[in-house]
Amino acid sequence: MKGTIKTKTDKGFGFISRDGEDKDLFFHSTDLVGITFDELQVGAVVTFEVVDGEKGPSAKNVKLA
Repeated sequence: MKGTIKTKTDKGFGFISRDGEDKDLFFHSTDLVGITFDELQVGAVVTFEVVDGEKGPSAKNVKLA
């Protein structure tokens, strides 16, 4: 899937907005591939896989598109 980094926190996680979806998708810094959390910018386009986590859907294998 493809989305855009909507927010980042200082606690090492953030949210990705997806076209056609009302709810943003959670991601954690440990789910990033090929980029560090500090390098990742709000507004960056990313690709990812959606998985069901403990607290609902989340993004894994997040990479710059």
